[in-house]
Amino acid sequence: MANRDASTRRRFLALSAAAATGLAGCAGGGQETQTTTTGTTTGGSGGDFDLDTFQGSGSLAENRPELSGTRIEDLPDLSGTLNIYLGGGEGGLYRNLLNRLRKIYPDFDPKVRSAPTAQLANTLVEEAKGGSTPADLFWAVDAGSLGYVADQGLTAKLPSRVTDPVPENFHPDDQWVGVAGRARAIPYNTNKLSAEDIPNKVAQFTESDALAGSMGWAPTYGAFQAFVTAMRILRGEQETKNWLRGMVNQKVTEYPDEFLTSNAVADGEISAGFANHYYVLRVISSRPDAPISLTFTNNDAASLVNVSGAQVLKSSNKQELATNFVAHLLTVEAQEFFATRAFSYPMIPGVPPVGGLPPIDELNPPEIDLRKLSNLEPTLRLMREVGVL
Repeated sequence: MANRDASTRRRFLALSAAAATGLAGCAGGGQETQTTTTGTTTGGSGGDFDLDTFQGSGSLAENRPELSGTRIEDLPDLSGTLNIYLGGGEGGLYRNLLNRLRKIYPDFDPKVRSAPTAQLANTLVEEAKGGSTPADLFWAVDAGSLGYVADQGLTAKLPSRVTDPVPENFHPDDQWVGVAGRARAIPYNTNKLSAEDIPNKVAQFTESDALAGSMGWAPTYGAFQAFVTAMRILRGEQETKNWLRGMVNQKVTEYPDEFLTSNAVADGEISAGFANHYYVLRVISSRPDAPISLTFTNNDAASLVNVSGAQVLKSSNKQELATNFVAHLLTVEAQEFFATRAFSYPMIPGVPPVGGLPPIDELNPPEIDLRKLSNLEPTLRLMREVGVL
């Protein structure tokens, strides 16, 4: 990831709700253009379709630039039954994408089992210990669970033709590959704060007079716990514990999840909070005039970039179909779905994010092995000790 100074960070991320519509059209400036966002594509045995089948609607999805990358028409048809273990809270959106692929490929029959990501990862491991698992593919919302399954020796190596377009840190050893990214961010109320009021380092939040008594977080939420896990790995347990205590002393307000945290920022209940970036975009999408924007910290746990991703099970007798399915998740069409419907960071360079966000390679997250985020128990213990949980 490229390093950027504070002024560049602030310039990119002075994203106000009023400006979101205008910024959406220029989010991909400078991208190489090979294929366009409009026009009809022939999709295998399913007949004709176009990018509108995958694109979202609303101001953040308007005026998209030309896109480049592998198209669905470039890949072999999806055909046959595929057993997919689908883990995490984005299951509804991802099933929506599966339904679009079903319409293109009538002979494709994905059988989906859904559950929380960590639960499904543990299920896969237990099934493998028992001799076999019916799963052909694990599609999970966090890299930690993917890493856990890979570390048990249960996955097949993905071919470079599938993984090469994705940044290297999002396909470690090619045992899984990221398909959609999410960045930790700081949503803030633009009527109360400016981007310059937000510290550049998360450690400074406990010392900020401007934020005292006006911050929100969702400590029971998985994404927040992954963030604390990253802090524990990067800074150690004692420093992480001190930070959590400092935030409690700052009278941080607790919310059930990060969408509600972001809405509370927009409503002025709090001035700023901790959330994945896309929750802010979802607020802006439904409330274009809401006084909310976001910014990032620099090279620490609060600027963590995590991914949802997919891996093929080594025990599967459908590895060719499963690999072809993963390749479909990295097509222009699927990446545009993740960008304009889920407001996630696309994983391929030819599809930019929405809403004026900087491209993923211009963020400055910490260097961390995302597989280590699966080790949650020490984090939960630490949070309980502080009284956060």
